Amino acid sequence: MSSSVIDFVATEARFGARNYEPIGVVLSRGEGVWVWDTEGNRYLDCLSAYSAVSQGHCHPKILAAMVEQAHRLTLTSRAFHNDQLALFYEEIAALTGSHKVLPMNSGAEAVESAIKSVRKWGYEVKGVPDGQAEIIVCANNFHGRTLGIVGFSTDPETRTHFGPFAPGFKIIPFGDAAALEEAITPNTVAFLVEPIQGEAGVIIPPAGYFTKVRELCTANNVMLVLDEIQTGLGRTGKLLAEQHEGIEADVTLLGKALSGGFYPVSAVLSNNDVLGTLRPGQHGSTFGGNPLACAVARAALRVLVEEGMIENAARQGARFLEGLKDIRANTIRDVRGRGLMLAVELHPEAGRARRYCEALQGKGILAKDTHEHTIRIAPPLVITSDEVDWALERLATTLTQDFA
Repeated sequence: MSSSVIDFVATEARFGARNYEPIGVVLSRGEGVWVWDTEGNRYLDCLSAYSAVSQGHCHPKILAAMVEQAHRLTLTSRAFHNDQLALFYEEIAALTGSHKVLPMNSGAEAVESAIKSVRKWGYEVKGVPDGQAEIIVCANNFHGRTLGIVGFSTDPETRTHFGPFAPGFKIIPFGDAAALEEAITPNTVAFLVEPIQGEAGVIIPPAGYFTKVRELCTANNVMLVLDEIQTGLGRTGKLLAEQHEGIEADVTLLGKALSGGFYPVSAVLSNNDVLGTLRPGQHGSTFGGNPLACAVARAALRVLVEEGMIENAARQGARFLEGLKDIRANTIRDVRGRGLMLAVELHPEAGRARRYCEALQGKGILAKDTHEHTIRIAPPLVITSDEVDWALERLATTLTQDFA
């Protein structure tokens, strides 16, 4: 690395809390699926900021909407109405078929808001005794990093020395409908689950799992809360991942790609019963639903649909997955994915996935390891067939590389 890159990294190390371990590249510019470092080297982004940049880096139409709104009005707080919030509500409800919308900022805030809302619904509508509401979650989940959320994580790295944690959560295996049926009690208010477990390594449940989950939740008056913060908005080749099994959640959580990477925007989408229990003063956010966020989100949703990004994710995802499966390498234990949410799991004896990610950096691809032995691949949804093929060539060379 040059002295300029070393200076950036050293300054981060000197002043920043070490809560991340980034790949050794300092990025300074992005366009579409490509990013450039401070030395002018170009890379294909195969992480998309954990799927937040699904529409591609610096999409010109989202940028234009952001700049135009920033010139007009950025923040009012919800003490007053603004002329963007109602339009955002109307457009996202029409696109997703939702009845009510609660705007927030980060994905973790959306999860926390949903937890509060389903508990309130449980007490006021379902009739659960006060303080006894239960929410079922899955092992190896990732729903954020707030204190409330890490309390029901099964990852020791996220939990250790952060307790004590709040009660009210039951943990069951992911993809096991029988375990869900057994865990439900009269005090169960919700099942909070990712359609595909992203951080766990792109774990896809068995076919028919969510059909059975939907049946169980309906039969027991339990709210099905789908965390689509990573899987939603086209990432899996459908607008929402729930559509792969033709079901509808009671509560859907969106974030990340909801702003195309320009601004933190998240939302809780729900039926009337759940969000209908909230009253003025019981929940809120200074920045949630601000006019700048709403203008950006409206543009982000518009280009996603108008430019065919969801359909492209399905096509290019199938091409990418087939190409990964064709790679003959002793290092590969499994290849899996849906749409442009893909993963290559390595055999433990192949070593840590991070060293493969570092080797890919040298070949012009930025990917990220997760859970020690898995490489996640999630490029922006605007990737072309030629770019997929270009990436596959370099992945094949790297995955067959001998690091001994």
